Amino acid sequence: MCLVLVPPAFAQHEHPGMAPKDIGTVDFATSCNPATKTKFNEAVALLHSFWFAESRAVFESVLKDDPACAMAYWGIALTHWGNPFAGLRQPQTIANGKAAIDKGLSTGTPTAREKGYLDAVAILFSSADVTTQRQRVLDYERATLRTSQANKDDVEARIFWALAVAQAASPTDKTYARQLQAAEILEPMYAKLPNHPGLAHYIIHAYDVPVLAPKALKAANAYAGIAPAVPHALHMPSHTFTRVGYWQQSVDSNIKSSEIAEKTNGIGEAMHARDYMTYAYLQMGMDAQAKVNLEHAMRLGTMTGGAQGAAGAGPNTFAMAAIPARYAMERQQWSDAMTLTPNPAPTAPYTEAITHFARAIGAARAGKPDAAAADIARLAAIRDREIEMKDEYWAQQVDIQRRGAEAWVMFAKGDKAGAIAAMKETAALEDATDKSAVTPGPLAPARELLGYMLLENNQPKDALAEFEAVMKKEPNRFLAIYGAGKAAEGSKQTAKAKGYFKQLADMGKDAGTERPELQYARANAR
Repeated sequence: MCLVLVPPAFAQHEHPGMAPKDIGTVDFATSCNPATKTKFNEAVALLHSFWFAESRAVFESVLKDDPACAMAYWGIALTHWGNPFAGLRQPQTIANGKAAIDKGLSTGTPTAREKGYLDAVAILFSSADVTTQRQRVLDYERATLRTSQANKDDVEARIFWALAVAQAASPTDKTYARQLQAAEILEPMYAKLPNHPGLAHYIIHAYDVPVLAPKALKAANAYAGIAPAVPHALHMPSHTFTRVGYWQQSVDSNIKSSEIAEKTNGIGEAMHARDYMTYAYLQMGMDAQAKVNLEHAMRLGTMTGGAQGAAGAGPNTFAMAAIPARYAMERQQWSDAMTLTPNPAPTAPYTEAITHFARAIGAARAGKPDAAAADIARLAAIRDREIEMKDEYWAQQVDIQRRGAEAWVMFAKGDKAGAIAAMKETAALEDATDKSAVTPGPLAPARELLGYMLLENNQPKDALAEFEAVMKKEPNRFLAIYGAGKAAEGSKQTAKAKGYFKQLADMGKDAGTERPELQYARANAR
C-alpha cells in the first residue's frame, strides 16, 4: 500500500497559496505567530487531502515566518508518515518523521494541547522496526483519544482521533467496528462543517468496505467540490464509486485527478488514478479507452529519472504492474497475460506478485499449465519475503494469488475435483480479508475464478451461485455479470440469463465492439 500513497519526493518550494474554495476550509488554532494562521490552515487543509509534499512546503513556509512554531514540525512529521492507510514504513521515512518531531519538541514554547499533538505523533516515529508498527499505530490511536478528551472543544483533535481509529482498523475484522466508530465521530462534525476537507475524506475511508460503501455517497459526491485543486480529493470519490459500481463517475473523477496530478508533478498520484480509471473502463467494456489509458499510464511510469520523475519513481510500481495485468485479464486475453513482463520491487515485492499471478493464470487458462510453474514458484518466494518483512496483510494476499494459480493449473491438468476444492478454499480465504486502499479491487476475485472453473466443468448452477456472491461484494463487475448470465443460461434459467445480459448491455452502452462477451450479451438480452 505504501507505494501509491507515500508522499512524493517533489522539489520543495515556496507555496503560492490557495483559497479555501480550492482546498476546503480548516480552522486550526495554534500558539504560533498570528500572522501565520492563514498559511497554517492551508497546510493542514492540504494535509487532510493527502497532498503531502505541497502541505510540507507550506508548513516550511510557516517556519520561515515564525521559526518558533513548534506545531509546524508536527505537520511536517505527518507529511512524512503519509497516507495513514498505507503499509509498512521504510527506515528513512521513520528517520525523517522523527527528526521533525524532535525538532518540534525542542522548538519554542508549545502549549499543553500542542505538546499532546506532538507527543502523539512521536509514537508513530518511535521505532524503525516494522514488527512494531501495528502496536505503534494502536498506541497512536490511544494518544489521539487522550488529546481529544483533554481538549473537548478542539474539532481538529477529534478529527485526527477519528482518522487514527480508522487507520487502526484490521482488514480481517468483518464487524467493521473501528470503521463504524470513526464514522460515528466524523458524521456529526461533517453536518456542521460541510466544507472541511478532512471530514468528507475520512468518511469515504471509514466506509470503504463493500457493505458500508453506500453510506459514503454523500461525502463522495461532495469531496471533489470541497477541494477541486487537490488531485487526491478529486480521486478519492472513486473509491466509493468503485465499491457501488458507478463506473462512469469513477472515470470522470480520475480523469480530473490525473490531469492535475500530472501538472503538479504528482506522477504517483496520477498513476493511482489511472489504475482506478483503467478498472472502470474495463467494467464498462470500453476496451479502446482502457488501452489509451494504459498507454498513457505506461508513459507516465517511465518518468522515473530526473527532476520530473523523482515524484513517480517509488509510487509507480503497483500501478505499473496492475494496469497491464488488468487489461489482459479483464478481457480474458490469456496469451497476453502469460507474456507480461515482471518488474522486481525489492521494498514492496507484492507489486511484482501481480504480474506473476497474471502470468500463471494466463498460462493455465491458455492451456499451457506447465508454463505457470516458474511464476507460481516466484509467488511462493514473494510470500516468504513478505513474511520476512512482517507484512502480514500482503503475505496473505500473495498466498491467495499463489493458491488460485495453483488451483487453475490443477484444473488445466485434469484434476477438476481437486482444483475446485482448492479454489473454494482460496475464495474463502479472500472473503476473510478486504482490499487495500491501493487498489480498486482484486486483479481477479477468487470467487469469480471459481465461478468460471465451475462453468467450464459443466456445473452452471453452482457457478451461478458463485457469480452472484461476487456481485454482492463487487457490484456491476463485468466478468461476474457475464459469468452469471452464462451460468443461468446453462442451467435453463432463461429469464435470469436475459436479465443479466441486459444488465451487461446497459452497462456497456457506450462501448464499442471489441469485447465478444459484450456482443453476446447484446444479442441475448431481453
